[in-house]
Order: sequence, then structure tokens, then C-alpha cells
Amino acid sequence: SISGIEDTAEKNKYTVLLGQSHDSEEREIKIVETMKNHRVDGVIISISKNTVNYEHFESLKKYGIPVVFFDRIPKMNDIHYVACNMISGTIQAVIYLIKKGHRVIGMINGPEKLFATQERKEGYMQSMAKSRLKFDPSLVVNSDLTLAGTQMAMEELLRSKRKPTAIVAFNDYVALDAIQFALKRKKKINKDICFVSFANLPISTYSAYPPLASVEQHPYVQGQKATEILIELMNKNKDETPQ
Repeated sequence: SISGIEDTAEKNKYTVLLGQSHDSEEREIKIVETMKNHRVDGVIISISKNTVNYEHFESLKKYGIPVVFFDRIPKMNDIHYVACNMISGTIQAVIYLIKKGHRVIGMINGPEKLFATQERKEGYMQSMAKSRLKFDPSLVVNSDLTLAGTQMAMEELLRSKRKPTAIVAFNDYVALDAIQFALKRKKKINKDICFVSFANLPISTYSAYPPLASVEQHPYVQGQKATEILIELMNKNKDETPQ
């Protein structure tokens, strides 16, 4: 994503200032405040998974600084954002498993407040309906996406009365943690239990037990498109500013 942002910005003669929240809402607020104080022309944001307060984004609007969200999108009205269609991506992942013969499919989803979490659940439910399988809410478990969160989710799924033979993981990080947990429980990967996820971790291809499949999320294109939208908004701002 960052490469897509930087390449597109450079082509349009803009400089990129980068700040990483490391999934801290407090740090995210400070970064946004710093960007605002430096009078940046616009901001591209992938929100922290822990962000529940959106006031710092609203403050950018007040200062007339355009914002484009990508990848992790907040639940806000009237925003500009770029994201993969996780509903169709999840349908692809679940249908793939159903075609492989799986009928009890678990899902380790993300925090409820994330837009992508809602889309994944919707895709999962639609897949069940399309395949004439009953939706079992106990097979969809939310996680805070930490190692401990993934382990708790796996514990819950493996304790389920209907033991899942396959699991859809929120992303590759979660899938790799879940696979390690399954191995500790003496599960044979791709025999006792299979995993599919959403690709955002190249190292998964070097793992001894990678997910069976990953849905591509095209991070470079997301970054590119987000930057193109932001540049369009910034140019619009210039046109509307009184000379």
C-alpha cells in the first residue's frame, strides 16, 4: 500500500510524510494532530484496529484537509475510501471450501467495529445461503487480531459442538497464529482442519504450513487509488479557494 501511495504521489509532485500508529489509537491521534499542525494538503489513513473515537478525523474536516481512508475503514458517514470488496472475497473463500467438501466452516473475524469485519460476516452468511447450509452464529468468532485473541477464538471454535473442518481467518497473520495453535492441539493441517485467509503477508508463502488459499487484496492498487482520489480532492480544494 505504501509503495502505491509514494509512487503515485511522486508522479504528481507531492511528498509523503509517513506515520505509523502500530494499532494505538492514542498514537494515531498524535500523528493526525502533527499532520494537521504541519498544514499538510491531505491525509490518507488506514485506521488502527483499536480506534473507537473518530474526533481527530472530524477535526481534519474542520480545517479543510481532505481525507481518504484505505484498508481499515471507520464507521463514518460521508467519507472517501478505497477498500477491497470483502463480501465477494469472503464468498470466494467460503465457496472454495464448500467445493472441497467442507460443511462446518468456522470464521475468525476481526473487531466488530471494523467495516471489513462486517463485510466478512455478510460474505460468510451469503455463502451459507447460496449453498443451502444453515448459518450457525457460534461458528463466527470475533478477535482483536492479537496472538492471544486468535488463540481464544481457536479455543472457542475447537470447543464448538459442531467441530469445524475448515476456518476462514481474518488475514494471513491470524491464519498463521491459528495454524500454530491447531498444531499444538495435534491437528493435522489440511487433513483434520484447513485454513483460508486474506493475503497481506508475503512470508506466509515461506511458512511450512501456509493457508490453503488466500484472497488477494491488491495493496499496491489500494494505495494508488487512495492517492489518486486524495489528489483529486486537493485539486478541487485549490479550485474552490478564493484567489
